Amino acid sequence: MLKDKRVLLIISGGIAAYKCLDLIRNLREQGARVRCVMTKSANKFITKLSVSALSGEKVYSDLFSLTDENEMGHIQLSRESDILVVAPATANILARMAQGLADDLATTVLLATNKKVLVAPSMNNRMWTHQATQQNIAILKERGISVLGPGSGEMACGEHGEGRMLETQEILEAIKLELKYDSQLFGLRALVTSGPTHEPIDPVRYLGNRSSGKQGHAIATAIARLGAETTLVTGPTNEPEPWGVQVIHVETAQEMLTACKNSLPTDIAICAAAVADWRFEKKSKIKLKKKGQPPTLSLIENPDILKTLSQPGNKRPRLVIGFAAETENIIVKGTQKLSSKGCDWIIANDVSPNKKTFGNINNTINFITSGGIESWPKMSKQKIATKLAERIVEVFATSKAAE
Repeated sequence: MLKDKRVLLIISGGIAAYKCLDLIRNLREQGARVRCVMTKSANKFITKLSVSALSGEKVYSDLFSLTDENEMGHIQLSRESDILVVAPATANILARMAQGLADDLATTVLLATNKKVLVAPSMNNRMWTHQATQQNIAILKERGISVLGPGSGEMACGEHGEGRMLETQEILEAIKLELKYDSQLFGLRALVTSGPTHEPIDPVRYLGNRSSGKQGHAIATAIARLGAETTLVTGPTNEPEPWGVQVIHVETAQEMLTACKNSLPTDIAICAAAVADWRFEKKSKIKLKKKGQPPTLSLIENPDILKTLSQPGNKRPRLVIGFAAETENIIVKGTQKLSSKGCDWIIANDVSPNKKTFGNINNTINFITSGGIESWPKMSKQKIATKLAERIVEVFATSKAAE
């Protein structure tokens, strides 16, 4: 996917430097050529030998090495790269970048570049939230540098909070999207829904379902990779936000419908969310208490988001795709849904307990259109997303050719 793309990875001295080894391996598996610059402090965490072995290239670190200057000057290092990635980006190197310092090879290369720069911050939570760091980040963003993360969680120092470097796959996706290695859907707008909805009973309890959001998030990622301007409307999930996608967080079906309507017009709409069919007629403003008998809860029907988006009109997306999560008669019910909703395609999948579809990385789907039915073999949700994106490309390529 990144064949012949040239990535210059600048590794600074943070505990997260070890993650760069996996990032290098993944970039090379995608076909990218990876050159690395290591700061003096980075050598305290990982070795040049390991970085060189994985990248297959010489590792650069000394600004004043005549050998390096004869073979690859610092200007040439920058100019011969398609993108520069600083990972981990410590508070120190971010501060030097913000001030325009050039006191080692890493900062000199960064000051001399005219290419896109991504930084993946990694530091203690207190360092990240310090006013000085936040001011430096604001300066870098104003200059067009993309800041990836940081994430939140347990840190090597034993503290918990924001400051963790993003995981390898998240950084990899950001690099892919920034390079726009495939722009087959460039110029198109896409709307994707994902995850469950939570319909509140009271301030504590809700009616929900087991959807993890993995499939919908994977689809949003795949569509964005192909260059589409993508909006993801998602219910509550634990999935990381796809890089380069506008994410709108909602809880209820009504909130999801409003967010979808506000995102129109779009060329593509993919309703992968598991929207609750019903909501409670009256939500208690206080937590319901046990009083001997269970409360009487009255349900009313939720809005049908897929059917609403499929209605004819000026704002109807050119391609509307729905999902049918069923536990029996999958193809029959999926075909019925295609007809009743008025959408263009239905992705019908079996979510019965023995299939373990919800929360799992794999899925088995039936691709249903007015032209027929295809049963795809079991594959990862990421591969399904990629294959679905390829089908979408075919539709718009055919449409463009007919114009």
